[in-house]
Amino acid sequence: QVQLVESGGGLAQAGGSLRLSCAASGRTISVYNMAWFRQAPGKEREFVARISWNGGTTQYSDSVKGRFTISRDNAKNTVYLEMNSLKPEDTAVYYCNAAALGAWGQGTLVTVSS
Repeated sequence: QVQLVESGGGLAQAGGSLRLSCAASGRTISVYNMAWFRQAPGKEREFVARISWNGGTTQYSDSVKGRFTISRDNAKNTVYLEMNSLKPEDTAVYYCNAAALGAWGQGTLVTVSS
């Protein structure tokens, strides 16, 4: 059973940057695609980015394409989300997901002020 723990959230100004981390424990995630989702207050959880098991393929939602970068370090069993040019509408709780394992982290809050 895998545990996912997100970190790196916090308060940022519009135009600023944050880097989120998702550390996995309990089993390796190196053979699994991983993803980030987010849920803003009063809204449905939405897809943000996905990365293939070897990092060779990435996908992004239109709302973050060109601003966010997903990456992974399989040696560290960790996935990252580099967020640049942040906007107030990026404010949300960000969740790490391993779909094949049915696993979600507890989330980390990102707040972007205008």
